[in-house]
Amino acid sequence: MHDDARRSGRDVLRGVVAGERRRVAAGCVLGASHQIGEALIPVLIGVIVDRAIVHPDVASFARWALVLAVVYVFLSGGFQLGSRAGEYAKEYAAHGLRMRLMRRVLDPRGGASTGRPPGALVSVATEDARRAGSVAFVLPLGFSAAVGLAAGAVLLLRASVPLGLLILLGTPVLMGLGQLLARPLEHRSHAEQERAAHASGVAADLVAGVRVLQGLGAQRAASDRYRRTSRASLDATVRAARAEAVQTGLMQALTGVFIALVALVGGRLVLSGSIGLGELVAAVGLALFIPGPLQVMSWMAAEVARSRASAGRVAEVLGTPGDIAGADGSVSAGADHTGSADDAPRGSLRLSGLVHEGLDGVDLTVAPGEFVGVVVTEPAHADALVRCLARRVDPDAGRLELDGVPFTDLAPRSLRSRVLVAEHGAELFAGSLRDNITAIGGSTHPAATAAGADEVAASLPGGLDAPVGERGRSLSGGQRQRVALARALAADRDVLVVHDPTTAIDAATESRIATGIRELRRGRTTVLVTSSPALLAVADRVALIDGGRLADEAPHEELVRRSSLYRTAVLA
Repeated sequence: MHDDARRSGRDVLRGVVAGERRRVAAGCVLGASHQIGEALIPVLIGVIVDRAIVHPDVASFARWALVLAVVYVFLSGGFQLGSRAGEYAKEYAAHGLRMRLMRRVLDPRGGASTGRPPGALVSVATEDARRAGSVAFVLPLGFSAAVGLAAGAVLLLRASVPLGLLILLGTPVLMGLGQLLARPLEHRSHAEQERAAHASGVAADLVAGVRVLQGLGAQRAASDRYRRTSRASLDATVRAARAEAVQTGLMQALTGVFIALVALVGGRLVLSGSIGLGELVAAVGLALFIPGPLQVMSWMAAEVARSRASAGRVAEVLGTPGDIAGADGSVSAGADHTGSADDAPRGSLRLSGLVHEGLDGVDLTVAPGEFVGVVVTEPAHADALVRCLARRVDPDAGRLELDGVPFTDLAPRSLRSRVLVAEHGAELFAGSLRDNITAIGGSTHPAATAAGADEVAASLPGGLDAPVGERGRSLSGGQRQRVALARALAADRDVLVVHDPTTAIDAATESRIATGIRELRRGRTTVLVTSSPALLAVADRVALIDGGRLADEAPHEELVRRSSLYRTAVLA
């Protein structure tokens, strides 16, 4: 599995480079020109030494000094422009990966967040995306360093064939050793990011539930849990840092040995008279130049290893299979042609033999424009029903239809443009009341009035423009429910399914909300999965599901009279 992740990670990195190929190519060209200029500097200084000392010639000295100045200007410009192109490529690549990750997380197929706490996904979408995107900056530097080494070798060959051959033969061996030394770093960097993401997820969970923990007096247990998680993350980071230190130290030691060997060979050539003073200066300058590109290539090997590890984690999220089949985001034929005439009522729902997590062959039909209540005696069965209606999962057996078309024949994006399922405990977002109510479109005031959110606005400074804080934490539970319900009503979908929207709201307010929902949704199909008598009383009829099967259906008042099971579920 780790090999598969590495292959997928390499695919991600190839995609990063391909997506930023123009900037990467510009960085390579400009960086290479800078490195060539750097390699030319010792040679030009050697020529100037010859013209100034060995064979004095003022005019020639001035010409070569001017050439040296021009080369300095060009190599400086190449460095600045190349670095700019690399930085742009890195940032745009990271941004592109973040957008791909967010699209996958928000994809109608779902599945990306399965088994991953929010903090872990945030870590992948930030730190891992940044590290993977940095390959667009690292590769041009590595290419430039390789060009610099090649230029240095060529210039050394012109001065001395033995020195040039030593560079040409020694560099590939040195880089091969660098790759071998980088492998432990890649594995440990992957483990470091996994632990860091897990620690972020635990921290996010603890912060989200801090009030609950305080109420339970469980702060010590929570602190101990985070301490263990953070310690494991620290240990993984230390192991990765140790591997990086070993890799860097060994590469620097090998580089030092290599340069010492070059200096030794060059010194012998000077003593034998094979090269002159200017060539000696050039050779020494090139010998001092060579460690720079070698260190850059060593650094590149370590950074690519880190990028590959992060790219593997990005690939795992992007490649996560969806929870539902056929969710490719395309609009199927059924999305626009529901099997009914254009002027026929829209919004009929049909459940046929639905089997899933306790539901055992549920059959239920809701006509277009009908207002139906659904009472489920087992909360787990109610959750399963809502998940199926939202098509967060596909049922184990049976089918659901919208206007005669199976859910599975509709692209999820198209299905959700017509069917909105507002689940119990829906989260609010940081921003104002107005922003939350109109988050998925629609008009603010009618929905706010129907859901009682106008009363929430009236109680806050700023009214509808009052901030609600992260996840609406500045509001009470009942206020959050009213705002979430207003958001669902404002969307004005053909079909609206709402699950327990008023569990934290007092009876008097609940009664007003029931009337408001009924009036606002007149002519639109509405399904309320709830046990609230106030909401059920305004429904055209109520379906009672017990033991996973449809047990009875009739108006609320009639079920209260004739069904003890219904009275227990609703009135007890």
